[in-house]
Amino acid sequence: MSFHRRRQQHVCSHPENGPGDRHSSKVTVTVDPTGAGGANRPACAANARAVFELRNVTVAYDEVPAIERVSLRIEEGEKVVLIGPSGAGKSTLLRHLYELSGEQGALIHQDYSLIPQLSVFHNVYAGRLDQHTAWRNFRTLLRPDLRDMHTVQPILEALDLQDKTHERVQALSGGRQQRVAVGRAVYRDGQVLLGDEPVSAIDPHQAGRVLELIKGSAATVVLAMHDVQLALEHFSRVVALRDGQITFDLPAAQVDRNMLSHLYRAEG
Repeated sequence: MSFHRRRQQHVCSHPENGPGDRHSSKVTVTVDPTGAGGANRPACAANARAVFELRNVTVAYDEVPAIERVSLRIEEGEKVVLIGPSGAGKSTLLRHLYELSGEQGALIHQDYSLIPQLSVFHNVYAGRLDQHTAWRNFRTLLRPDLRDMHTVQPILEALDLQDKTHERVQALSGGRQQRVAVGRAVYRDGQVLLGDEPVSAIDPHQAGRVLELIKGSAATVVLAMHDVQLALEHFSRVVALRDGQITFDLPAAQVDRNMLSHLYRAEG
């Protein structure tokens, strides 16, 4: 499975379009296919298959670039974490990758995007709504099928939510709601899983286990995280962004304190 950007420019309105959730913004994606293609990335295996390959991609909101001339290759089977200060372009890059991933992709939204009036089970089940008929989805809303319950339950157990299966999401704490959002993406069972700060509301004791569940649930995983220590502990490849551009793309073992200090240095 390989996703490549082929068009030179794309303009659209998008419900999750960038900094500040500016729903009415015009989104512009520009690609320069003649560019160098990410000279600072780690060396690739000769027979590796690219899941994503961006070459000098710029994404702008109302003509203001959020990421600019980004080149990035992600191969099948890689587990990649995006780090960088707020406003660096991590969320924009993730959304762009999600748009490219098509039906094989699942996204853990930063705002969870749950249906608060529905139960934990129904929110997780929503990860496969498009894989079932409208009649089956309607029937499940009224009375869940035992087969679906048996498929969802192990995911809830892994997320320590097994005793909340039938509770409405709106009654849960923020950390539990975030775990429901993770469960929905895991249940989708796609080849690519992307997540925007997927453990930000989860306590440190559980966050590591949730990250391992995410990593094991899809062939290729790309997450944006603000907790650098957690990111370095659980991911082998680190892509750092600042001011809409990639500043380094390295194995986690090669990322040192000086690099991080420079990445997160105060503006001005």
